[in-house]
Amino acid sequence: MIKITAPLSDEVVNSLKSGDNVLINGYIYTARDAAHKRMCESIEKGEKLPFDLNGNIIYYAGPTPTKPGYAIGSCGPTTSGRMDKYAPRLMDLGLKGMIGKGERNKNVKDKIIEKNCVYFAAVGGAGALISKCVKECEIIAYSDLGTEAIRRLKVENFPAVVIIDNKGNDLYER
Repeated sequence: MIKITAPLSDEVVNSLKSGDNVLINGYIYTARDAAHKRMCESIEKGEKLPFDLNGNIIYYAGPTPTKPGYAIGSCGPTTSGRMDKYAPRLMDLGLKGMIGKGERNKNVKDKIIEKNCVYFAAVGGAGALISKCVKECEIIAYSDLGTEAIRRLKVENFPAVVIIDNKGNDLYER
């Protein structure tokens, strides 16, 4: 297991290879379809985004309601392909990492290479276990979207696998 800290530096991204198992520490952000759409609409209008994308990781998840004594409810990954039409624009603005499940399209893969980014997968169906890695959770934008609101998560030893590295090597294709 390779321990990494978010936000990601170019040096960390350069060191990761497709197939690497990582434990992510630091701050990541949740955003799904509706939040991605709204962020891209804000970009088109020249509005400020709810958080600085530079070096950051977006986790494609919509957590369930939080139970007493926990920082977050179950928070497993959602299908990444639904964000493929938005991801290249966000990488252009500094997004360095994405966590989800499933394959990515050619445009996303090409942008990962061009912008020195990385795509991770989290284990689908393990949302309750993943939630134990979340130590703090705060809704920072789009609260009207409910479960799809953007959240800032402090994570400790969040398990993920590098699927697509910055050279375009894709674990799903191997």
